[in-house]
Amino acid sequence: MSEAGFALDPRLAADTRPVASLPLCELRLMDDARFPWLVLVPRRAGRVEIADLDEAEQAQLWREANRAAAALRAVAPCDKLNLGALGNIVRQLHVHVVARREGDAAWPGPVWGSGSAQPYDDRERLRLIENLRARLGP
Repeated sequence: MSEAGFALDPRLAADTRPVASLPLCELRLMDDARFPWLVLVPRRAGRVEIADLDEAEQAQLWREANRAAAALRAVAPCDKLNLGALGNIVRQLHVHVVARREGDAAWPGPVWGSGSAQPYDDRERLRLIENLRARLGP
């Protein structure tokens, strides 16, 4: 799988922190303590839609999304796990995995556009990333 020409969109780089490099995707933590939230970004230049990936890459993306979802649920128990690939603002292909709890800051609406992000403090962010890495395994 080629990574030639891949560069992380500056908005994703600004809003997220690295968690792991998976076979296809960069796995990143959205820096908003209101919602445990991961973002998978396939290392493929110029991709906007999941349909822009070939079949093998699509299958790998869903394997990685399931892996990320399992890790997130293990460290942030939730009532509902939301997965989405919107891309209306950031066009670079990316998939959100968001752990939702009844009564969270946006419940039952979407997290997108719900108030202002509240960044994790450094210690909490590091603890969460380490726990996610431990759950992801090798």
